[in-house]
Amino acid sequence: MRQEQQYELCIMTKRTEKATAFDFARILIAWQKQHGRHGLPWQKTRSAYRIWLSEIMLQQTQVATVVPYYTRFLRRFPNVCALAEAEHEEVMALWSGLGYYARARHLHRCAKVIVQKYGGRFPMDAHALAQLPGIGRSTASAIVVFSCNIRAPILDGNVVRFFSRLFGIDGYAGTRVTKERLWQQAELLLPGRNVKAYTQGLMDVGATLCTRVRPACERCPFADRCVALAEDSVSALPTRKPSRALPQKQVVMALLVYRGSILLKKRPDSGIWGGLFSLPEEEVRAGREGAAEMRQWATCFGGIAEEERWNNFVHTFTHFRLHVTPILFRMSSAISLANDAEYVWYALDRTATAPLPAPVKKLLLRAHANAVSPNSGA
Repeated sequence: MRQEQQYELCIMTKRTEKATAFDFARILIAWQKQHGRHGLPWQKTRSAYRIWLSEIMLQQTQVATVVPYYTRFLRRFPNVCALAEAEHEEVMALWSGLGYYARARHLHRCAKVIVQKYGGRFPMDAHALAQLPGIGRSTASAIVVFSCNIRAPILDGNVVRFFSRLFGIDGYAGTRVTKERLWQQAELLLPGRNVKAYTQGLMDVGATLCTRVRPACERCPFADRCVALAEDSVSALPTRKPSRALPQKQVVMALLVYRGSILLKKRPDSGIWGGLFSLPEEEVRAGREGAAEMRQWATCFGGIAEEERWNNFVHTFTHFRLHVTPILFRMSSAISLANDAEYVWYALDRTATAPLPAPVKKLLLRAHANAVSPNSGA
């Protein structure tokens, strides 16, 4: 092909891409205006702090679950300075039950950095934001888009699913090659104006129409051009992460109760339930029953008056499945832990607001009810 022809073909391709992007954005913005979500609490503000908070909370979490947590957080921490100055335990307590606790740790650390490095003001630069703790490229883009209408592409989980189906992009999105293809698509389609409405439209289509299960394809404004729908592969896209059998772990959890208090252990900042209080636990390994070891361990904290084994339960994490056997030890005496940095006697009537993982909090609420009325049954 001659050089002149190559040049003309390149110009035509770019014109086609621009026309396609404009058409896509126009349809999406019109749909969002009529059918999108408009009453979410974080849509009523241009505060970078509030938008950042909502974006972090919404990661892998449904809107209905996030709203009450978002409201409570803002009531206690109305700005980034208040959050930066807060005690770690209080931040974790307010996050308790929302899951994925690394988000709360990063949130608190990020607030401190913004105060120390940027004087309490979020930098309105997507690249600078993406370098902060817990803020990736897509979250950084969402912050600058919704707070300042700055042009930047997003690629959250909803958009990955929508683009994968609409354009027939297969391959697990966690791989570099597939992620690059998706980002290229996001950048290509990004309009030159009305980027705030466009971005909200992307989020809304993924959250309300192009859902993971039972997508409402019949109501989608792009149904007539969706590759997955045409090829009957909607349920196959986006490509799932290669599956593997989840490892199983068995533990005994001890509930040591003495005069209205329970023994809690502070977990390290990293790892599962990092930075939260939890119950002491003993892993059950081959050749070990677990309960006997836990009983012997419990005597290090006082005398045991009664012992009661509760029903097992299972809690599933992303990377493994935890099988828990709770054992209640009613203590006749207890040693002081005044100088112990790892363990604490915690008042049972305060556990409803304590920084605890959700399954542990349920156990402690039951222990509290049991302590108030020992004959209530277990």
